[in-house]
Amino acid sequence: MVDHAQQLADRVWQRHDRKQLLIRYGVLLATLMVVVWAVRDIDIFWPWVWDAPNQISALGARMWPPSPAGLNGIIAALIETVHIATLATFLTIFLALPVAYIAAQNTTPNRACLWLGRFILVSSRSVNTIIWALLFVAIFGPGVLAGILAIVFRSIGFIGKLMGEAIEEIDRNPVEAMEATGASKAKVVAYAIVPQVMPAFFAIVILRWDINIRESTVLGLVGAGGIGVILQGAIDTFAWPTVATILIAIIVLVLIGEAVTSLLRRKVL
Repeated sequence: MVDHAQQLADRVWQRHDRKQLLIRYGVLLATLMVVVWAVRDIDIFWPWVWDAPNQISALGARMWPPSPAGLNGIIAALIETVHIATLATFLTIFLALPVAYIAAQNTTPNRACLWLGRFILVSSRSVNTIIWALLFVAIFGPGVLAGILAIVFRSIGFIGKLMGEAIEEIDRNPVEAMEATGASKAKVVAYAIVPQVMPAFFAIVILRWDINIRESTVLGLVGAGGIGVILQGAIDTFAWPTVATILIAIIVLVLIGEAVTSLLRRKVL
């Protein structure tokens, strides 16, 4: 009895046994091998990498001090950027909600609609906003319309997926109760589903608007309107003090957007 107690006292606790440790080390080794293989195949011109600190210092010197010239145009472009993000978010709501409805397993009319909705959501999220912008600039030409459509097509996947998941998590009891009384599909949606997903809806839309503010600042780099147009022009003409002013303005805009979204979350949610 004493020997058994002594054996228990001498045992050292280990989080993982030997087999688990071997598996973990094997996974870690395989991951390191993949990383090394990937880095080896990337064509990096290392002299430029080592010279990067000098280039950053030189670029910072050329940017300082920021130039206030053209500030009115920068402010106008920032307002246009906010309009792009706001209009795109507003339009996305009307397109994403029907897709979310047919992409949710508990509300989709049939399997074909389910897979159609999920295909739309995956397609939207698979293409970056800049790629959408390039496509719409090629179709509609440079301007705000291309930027709005680019953000809309990107946002459909985001809002639709999260709203679809919110619909799938609703309590089925109110829905079944209304269906038992013979309520129409529209009434079931309006009075049993919508009230349950409204908090999630406001949270998702506010979050997406905040993201769209950030994304709309770079759309001008491909000709899709907003502050990015002025930024690209300043970079092309080596007007580095103006570039610094634009970057500061973009940071201020993003901070204001963050403050507004935080306020909306507190007021709405």
